[in-house]
Amino acid sequence: MFFFKKDKEEKIFSPIKGSVKPVTETPDQVFSQKIMGDGCCFDLADGLVVSPIDGEVTTIFETKHAIGLTSKKGSEIIIHIGMDTVSLGGEGFTALVKAGDKVKVGDPLIEVDIAKIKDKVPSMVTPLVVTNLGEKKIILEKEGPVERGEHILTIN
Repeated sequence: MFFFKKDKEEKIFSPIKGSVKPVTETPDQVFSQKIMGDGCCFDLADGLVVSPIDGEVTTIFETKHAIGLTSKKGSEIIIHIGMDTVSLGGEGFTALVKAGDKVKVGDPLIEVDIAKIKDKVPSMVTPLVVTNLGEKKIILEKEGPVERGEHILTIN
């Protein structure tokens, strides 16, 4: 008789078109020191942010600068668009989903008018972190140019 180990590995896909790098390169210590969790960060090529997982929208910040998602496997993910963007009070951000919405990889989440806000904040670097890893580890599968929907992280 064969016993198969339940697949606990989880793949996270790029929510952004641009360039991906380790989260330690985020210009904010809360993210770069992994205080919020582990993951990666992006330089944006455009302003569309899509779902990196199949799951549910758990939180859209009132200022629309960040979104929380929970995957079907229970991973809690935050995408924080730019640094100090909360200070914009929602200017330049359009939420395309609401808390409670079910999403699949590639579903549009937020649009950001980069041209309108980039000169009003210190950086547009956008971290994606998994906040509830526990004993699990993140593997950054790719660095450099990335398209939305490419496999970028593995949780195991």
